[in-house]
Amino acid sequence: MAPGGENIICFAKDWSETPTSNNHVMVELAKSNRVLWLNSIATRTPKLSSGRDVKKIFRKLASFARGAERVSDNMWVYTPIVLPLPHSRVATAVNQYILRMTLGLLRRKLGMKDFQLWTFLPSAADYVGKLGESVVVYYVVDEWSKFDYVDGARLAQSERKLLGRADVVFAAAQSLVRDRLALNPETHLSRHGVDHAAFAAALDETTKVPDDLAALPKPVLGFYGTLQNWVDFELLAHLARRHPDWSIALIGEPAADVSSLRKLPNVYFLSRKPHSELPNYCKGFSVGLIPYVLNERILHVNPLKLREYLSAGLPVVSVDLPEVQDYADRIHVARSYGDFEHGVEEALLKDTPQLRRQRSEGMRSETWSARVAHVSEKVLAVKRKKCGAG
Repeated sequence: MAPGGENIICFAKDWSETPTSNNHVMVELAKSNRVLWLNSIATRTPKLSSGRDVKKIFRKLASFARGAERVSDNMWVYTPIVLPLPHSRVATAVNQYILRMTLGLLRRKLGMKDFQLWTFLPSAADYVGKLGESVVVYYVVDEWSKFDYVDGARLAQSERKLLGRADVVFAAAQSLVRDRLALNPETHLSRHGVDHAAFAAALDETTKVPDDLAALPKPVLGFYGTLQNWVDFELLAHLARRHPDWSIALIGEPAADVSSLRKLPNVYFLSRKPHSELPNYCKGFSVGLIPYVLNERILHVNPLKLREYLSAGLPVVSVDLPEVQDYADRIHVARSYGDFEHGVEEALLKDTPQLRRQRSEGMRSETWSARVAHVSEKVLAVKRKKCGAG
């Protein structure tokens, strides 16, 4: 467990969205610290022509109206209202004032005097040093400037500013560390962890496979996550066409054009599921898939689902990402569509209950608890050094 007794305010994505490393890290910290999670501040100006953006605006207004909501013994979630104009100097100045006043009130209410400021978002750069924090932690999980729906150049500029102001930086992939070390010498590798106990439950005889998955013809190739344009839909279509006897189960919210897959009779869209149910779905998978498009953004990704699949005992076939290379002795790393197909065929042929137990056991030491304890100890060391110097 992470060292305790600290107050932490964190800029992160929206709490209600599909859980990511943001959630796992903060939930772990909240076991022994008090955490105030701030739902996402703008990384881009919303488009009123986008139904998705408009829904998000109303969702944020409703959340703001509810105030700080307690989601566990030591964690509160709050939606700050800021002007969604991340590149306007006037809006930034107004937002700084709003956040400083709002957080001051919340801190008094929650008894959070001295606090650490954490951020998973580079757009928080303009608020660092303005809120009264004792130490600043930047946790990098993506190459943000490579997302196609943001102004990459401006976001890269914000991140450079943040790297210059952060006291300590953690990055989830070696490439993310390498690219930031020159701007902040206190940059450290902190790869993702896993809730091993939860996913290992897939090996338990009493764990039930959900009805919608159990009804599919076997074998079932499984994937879960947001169905964005970084998922290689052509690869999935290739597998489905080549093997009409395989069922491909996609669990997640479609956020891109998936019409080409919907036409295929052996591709099944099972919608987004609560994270707590994913081990049940893993139990029903014959193979776990990591079918990403190898673009500039994805090459920096450290896929959470790799450790979850393995903890559930699944054979895994992945595209050739740098961060899966350490697991190449346990998974099949594919360098072409044909190689990916061959990996699935081999996994279906050779998988056994004993191999599933071995895969799961191999992940026992890679828990979120261990990862976050290491990170938290480093933060406290940096804080002691900073405060001592001050």
